[in-house]
Amino acid sequence: MRKMAIREERPQDVPAIYALTQAAFAKAKHADGNEQEIVNALRADGDLTLSLVATNMDEAIVGHIAFSPITISDGTEGWYAVGPVSVIPTRQRTGIGSQLAEDGIERMIAMGAKGLVLLGDPGYYERFGFRCEPDLVLPGVPPEYFQIRVLDDGPCPHGEVAYAPGFGTPARG
Repeated sequence: MRKMAIREERPQDVPAIYALTQAAFAKAKHADGNEQEIVNALRADGDLTLSLVATNMDEAIVGHIAFSPITISDGTEGWYAVGPVSVIPTRQRTGIGSQLAEDGIERMIAMGAKGLVLLGDPGYYERFGFRCEPDLVLPGVPPEYFQIRVLDDGPCPHGEVAYAPGFGTPARG
């Protein structure tokens, strides 16, 4: 498979990211239908720390990944949430999401991030170094789906995680 072109989002990408995210999660079992609203809210709040798009040969956006700050009850700083991760439905399971994740993790390391958290399938995300950590929890979610990856040599934080406020954005009716 050819490596996708991955770059940071540009202002003119916003409508395409919205439509892509909406389409990517339209039939997802564990989706709330608000993922595209979350991305917009993170952007509006200044909490979209890193927003990457994957483009095809025609420069059409076929994938997107977002990174946003989190807070941890023990006061640890420098940690971020991964997601939503979106791939156009006709190209899902072709490696685009993996390329976005790998590139995004590398960029977050370069930016000095200490760690990442995400909510997702443990069988999928363990390939990127994510694991469950019983001492770091996201209240209200099954612990096996909440995973972390320490990016530096520092200790793993302990406590409860709170995502950026944009994650509380409801779906449009």
